[in-house]
Amino acid sequence: MQEVKEYTPLIVAFCCNWCSYAGADLAGSSRLSYPANVKIIRVPCSCRVNPMFILKAFQRGADGVIMCGCHPGDCHYTSGNYYARRRMSLLFSMLDYMGIERERTRVEWVSAAEGAKFANVMNEFAKTINELGENKRLEDLRCK
Repeated sequence: MQEVKEYTPLIVAFCCNWCSYAGADLAGSSRLSYPANVKIIRVPCSCRVNPMFILKAFQRGADGVIMCGCHPGDCHYTSGNYYARRRMSLLFSMLDYMGIERERTRVEWVSAAEGAKFANVMNEFAKTINELGENKRLEDLRCK
């Protein structure tokens, strides 16, 4: 008999150190829950997230990727999130061209004081990815 595995999506979250990661920390210390399958990668600023990082995450088996940063105008590196926003809009058009669903990638601005918002965004994103199912478009079978 073949064993049937229950599908749990892999979600990668790139979070800026100053706001979004602190928001995730606040969500945890406030005992707000979000899915355990959200893997957080801490970056100094959202502008440090190269679009290739997101493509590589999809290639390595991620079903959804979310980038969280400081609110526009509140970046600790002055204008880093403006650069990130511009890069992500270009990435979205490239992902559309490649045939990857737009809902698999998301950008959110979460401050350090918004732990509840962080938990809500992650729960909502995980629900969306769960409904979309497994991402097979950029999957590299060698990584499984």
